[in-house]
Amino acid sequence: MRIVIAEDDALLREGLALLLRAEGLDVVATAGTADGILDAIDTHKPDVAILDVRMPPTHTDEGIVAAVEARRRRPELAVLVLSAYVEQSFATELLVGGVTGLGYLLKERVGRVEEFLDALKRVADGGTAIDPEVVAQLFTRSRQDTRLERLSPRERDVLALMAEGLGNGAIAERLVVTDGAVHKHIRSIFAKLDLSPADQVDRRVAAVLRYLDDARRRT
Repeated sequence: MRIVIAEDDALLREGLALLLRAEGLDVVATAGTADGILDAIDTHKPDVAILDVRMPPTHTDEGIVAAVEARRRRPELAVLVLSAYVEQSFATELLVGGVTGLGYLLKERVGRVEEFLDALKRVADGGTAIDPEVVAQLFTRSRQDTRLERLSPRERDVLALMAEGLGNGAIAERLVVTDGAVHKHIRSIFAKLDLSPADQVDRRVAAVLRYLDDARRRT
């Protein structure tokens, strides 16, 4: 796995690089600016880009803009965005365009090494890794959607964990239920959100995007 890192805090940037290299991962470049990371992506053609949301010169949305541009240049690139705190508009801007190979985590997760590495692997494998706190806030904002109101509390729990990027087995383990129970809840979610098996989309992705898109419109 070839990785590039964009983080303007030199200590965090180098610490993250050391952590990943210690795990046997290939950090091919680091940068302290959005422009620098885009140049590195063009040069090294990595598998994964890890980007901070706020970078010079304005420390507002440079990381998100760079992430969107990086995906435009290399659609197959997996992108993991890090943020010091939940920024809903940035999370939805990145995620509503598609969730394949995308992640949005709070920086505090980096300190929980196993969780961070698991999220990184999921993103690199084409999956999703959305911070539970981001999911919780987006889900709260999207509860006014009438279709989402159809869901039971347990179905909401399952959908929230789906949004984090967890598979059925991991969801079952987290909720302490059987795989069969999770499968039943997911079938019910699809039905209540009017997602037909005949739809030409991945219903799991569509269910997650349904409330992410609603949250984006309400931010």
